[in-house]
Amino acid sequence: MAGGGGTRLWPLSRALYPKQFFPLTGGESLLQDTVKRVADPQTFAPPLILANAEHRFLVAEQLRQSGLTPADIVLEPFGRNTAPAVCVAALTLAAQDPDALMLLLAADHAIAKPEGFVEAVKTAAGAAEAGWLLTFGMTPVRPETGYGYIKRGAALDGHPGCEQVARFVEKPDAATAEGYLAAGGHAWNSGMFLASAGVMLAELERLQPELVAACREALAQGARDLDFLRLDPAAFERCPNISIDYAVMEHTERAAVVSAEIGWSDVGSWDALWDVLPKDEHGNACSGDVVTLDSRDCLLRSDDRMLAVIGAENLAVVSTDDAVLVCPRDQAQRVGELVKTLKADGRSEAELHSEVHRPWGSYRGVDRGARFQVKRIVVAPGRRLSLQSHRHRAEHWIVVAGEAEVTRNEEVFRLGPNESTYIPLGAIHRLGNPGEEPLYLIEVQSGDYLGEDDIERYEDVYGRT
Repeated sequence: MAGGGGTRLWPLSRALYPKQFFPLTGGESLLQDTVKRVADPQTFAPPLILANAEHRFLVAEQLRQSGLTPADIVLEPFGRNTAPAVCVAALTLAAQDPDALMLLLAADHAIAKPEGFVEAVKTAAGAAEAGWLLTFGMTPVRPETGYGYIKRGAALDGHPGCEQVARFVEKPDAATAEGYLAAGGHAWNSGMFLASAGVMLAELERLQPELVAACREALAQGARDLDFLRLDPAAFERCPNISIDYAVMEHTERAAVVSAEIGWSDVGSWDALWDVLPKDEHGNACSGDVVTLDSRDCLLRSDDRMLAVIGAENLAVVSTDDAVLVCPRDQAQRVGELVKTLKADGRSEAELHSEVHRPWGSYRGVDRGARFQVKRIVVAPGRRLSLQSHRHRAEHWIVVAGEAEVTRNEEVFRLGPNESTYIPLGAIHRLGNPGEEPLYLIEVQSGDYLGEDDIERYEDVYGRT
């Protein structure tokens, strides 16, 4: 399930490039780590990816970089929480084999002990085959208020390591969480599940029949788009916005839990990320160009300029090229509230980074004023933009490095470093990179409207016409 927005890790994570696509805990992204965790063909089938349509090319490119071929990539037209995603997956797998075991994983979790994770899956498999819906419970190590809890019940006969779920508990306040930690018998709810596709589908049909009907139609009316399956928007819109926990797990009599000591974190906040990152001798988790003096137990990250911090304790300070976040680590859960405020104020920083990724490469805003803006454009080798025109702007292109293939009305020509061209308003044009190295280009736009929606596409290899 790769459709999350990761708002509590703003300003790094944003709606159009959320946390699952970043290498937060190692050299690869959380999505790449997740799919590699289940890449052993002796144990796992190829993964079925459920993603937001806006992220389709990010998902495909990161899987390609990892050398992994998914069973399919199913695109949700908009977010509807985890229950519809689980239902679509269950319908897809049950049509192939109702007894298939379906392992449900979020693409944005971190697991420090992947071998322990595989062992936990194998421990849960027997109970799942017997008709239980397994959740993976993590032993609490602190009175965490940001996670839901599971109260463990009686052991499952014949399935060592598995217990019935006595009840699910909402995210508690601090005093309640401390009581759970002291009393024992409780586990953090990781949001990972294992179940027979047929059994999960049967429980969804019993408890959420309208959701199942909407998902069936969304699949039946879905359309192929390159390597993706697009769910039908009208049908999918009828799905309730509900998690699989609320939809099924809290109401089923088949819920069971397997305890898993796997170094799990949902990396759901800057405080949670601080927990799993290596730290210096003063307890600071630093990333990027960071200089500290008399500071301790801080998360300090700079993705752009030097970040200098003096005399700070228990802070999260995150600097990107267009925003800076400063908050106490124990209030990091409130970053999501801040993002809601930014959206209400119409701030683009809630959705976009200054560098915007596209299937052909990326662009970054450099300067903007009345009737003009300047962008730095990077086109990946062998990629090209759509054949397009603009109603309100003209463009100048200056090649910095690499080779550009330019289509301008009836002309097709190439430009090298330090060469430039002009695209008049209304001209049908395209930019491509025929070379084996990235193309770097400066684009100067001028006109009375410079929005990204001033594009009329005539041909596009990425299916965006």
